Amino acid sequence: MDSVANIILYFVVAICITIFSVMTVTSRKILRAATYLLFVLIGTAIFYFQLGYQFLGAVQIAVYAGGIMVLFVFSILLTRRPDDKAPLLDSHRRTLGVLVSVAGSVLLLLAIFFMPLIDGVSLSECIESGMTIDMKTIGHAFVGTDRFQYLLPFEAISILLLACIIGGVTVARKR
Repeated sequence: MDSVANIILYFVVAICITIFSVMTVTSRKILRAATYLLFVLIGTAIFYFQLGYQFLGAVQIAVYAGGIMVLFVFSILLTRRPDDKAPLLDSHRRTLGVLVSVAGSVLLLLAIFFMPLIDGVSLSECIESGMTIDMKTIGHAFVGTDRFQYLLPFEAISILLLACIIGGVTVARKR
């Protein structure tokens, strides 16, 4: 049974993550937005630690809050001055952004619940059947190369991030 302190910590961290997420996407200063994103990533690591997944929490802090945020800040500082403010979006673009965000959220939820997750079984089927999924199975699904495993998308995203960093350096050198 969860203690009262764990429940309070959960809600405090959840509220902080929500506030910093909103501040990340609404901040006009890009370096400040990257700092808010850092707080969101650290909050996510706190959730992992609270669930007893110490390795995932440590990876979250080391890889995402540490490494990826350093790359983001480095790229920001290479491509623009940190005190630059982003221009305000006009009403048409803001409405389009909200519509795309809602559509993306709906598609993400549908994918999470109905796409095959482990051994061709979706998350909704796992919940209905009362099947338990341990961390070893999830880790194997993420780094496996068989059907319904996700190593290839992870590698594609790493190449995309590398291309973005090279593009940022190229743009910064042309200034």
